[in-house]
Amino acid sequence: MTEEFNRNEGQRGTPGWIFAAVAVLGVVALVGLVLAHNASTQSQEIQQSMENKVKAVQQEFGNQIAQVQAHVAQSDTTNSGLQSDLSVVTKKLRLTQSDLKKAREEAVAIKTESEQKIAEMDGAVKTELATKATTDDVKTVDGKVAGVRTDLDTTQNDLKMARSELGTLIARNHEDVEQLRRLGERDYVEFTIDTKNKPQKVGNVMVELRGTNLNKKRYNVALIVNDVRIEKKNLPEDEPIFFHQGGDRRPLEFVVNSVTKDKITGYISLPKSVGAQTASSD
Repeated sequence: MTEEFNRNEGQRGTPGWIFAAVAVLGVVALVGLVLAHNASTQSQEIQQSMENKVKAVQQEFGNQIAQVQAHVAQSDTTNSGLQSDLSVVTKKLRLTQSDLKKAREEAVAIKTESEQKIAEMDGAVKTELATKATTDDVKTVDGKVAGVRTDLDTTQNDLKMARSELGTLIARNHEDVEQLRRLGERDYVEFTIDTKNKPQKVGNVMVELRGTNLNKKRYNVALIVNDVRIEKKNLPEDEPIFFHQGGDRRPLEFVVNSVTKDKITGYISLPKSVGAQTASSD
């Protein structure tokens, strides 16, 4: 009976709400663990997503930087090419200005010399008229003065011709070629080629017309000199081509004055000695 009393007392000493509270606390703890696990998982997923986005932004930014660098490098190359072209144009402009200044100085010198000759001739005319007052004498003297004036006009016309970069006068037509012949400094061989892709002999040079551009007045040509073929393309009228023949260091000059459909007309200018050799070989 004492044992039964003690058992009842033990049961009466542990109330039932304690077990319920412990159960509730267990559930709350379990729920807390689940929520913490879910929060940790979501945090990791968010962190991974952010890292992926950051990597994508970095990669895109790197690609843009590479494109910008490539564009800058291309711009530098273009600027370098433009600066080189500008340097070439500047040098040619200086050369042209130098040639123009030289031509003007020559024109002034020739004009001064010619005026002096005319003044001397006029003085001679007056002296001669004072001593010989016959009509025939007057006509003779007038003829001499007219000849001097004609030479002066011819010289001035010569100076109106353009000069090449080597200082030679460039004839623009047959009349200009005749004027240059009268100067006697070089020999001139005129030509007309009206057949494409068929070499023709001009002096000691073989000339092959490769094509013409009638609208732009340009042409393509091949020169065969000493068994060496020289190709020239897209050349304008009145622009000289310089080349050498044999061991002579003085250049020959090839000029086309007129370009029409499948036809060119112009001349080859040769130094005197080369011209003599050409004449003897022909």
